[in-house]
Amino acid sequence: MGLRDKYNYAIQTAKGKFDGSAQEKDGKLNFVGTVKSEADANEIWNAIKTIPDWRNDIIADIKVVAPPAAAAAGVGGTAAAKTYTVKPGDTLSAIAKSQLGNAGDYMKIFEANKDKLSDPNKIQPGQVLRIP
Repeated sequence: MGLRDKYNYAIQTAKGKFDGSAQEKDGKLNFVGTVKSEADANEIWNAIKTIPDWRNDIIADIKVVAPPAAAAAGVGGTAAAKTYTVKPGDTLSAIAKSQLGNAGDYMKIFEANKDKLSDPNKIQPGQVLRIP
């Protein structure tokens, strides 16, 4: 089985979101290209990480490039949604401190992610959380 077969889920996840390629070279699968949002990049990374030994197989250069319309939205437009991908050992209060400046604001993150979270003490590595 080749690396493209092994990482087919990640390649399929990238379709329509990723402007680039996933090519086998020197025993590695090289993901090189751009996406339009951090959420798209996180979704592709999460798909890659479903394979436990991905660190041995993958070289990735996935850049977020805002579409031209997003740059124009800076004046009078809405701000892009900010996200955070949970890492092993993270807590909502630690995320709140690093992203919002106050650990006590963890409930703001919980409230913004009630569609994904049932308990503020039960977050999982790889989850992509909206930061209010």
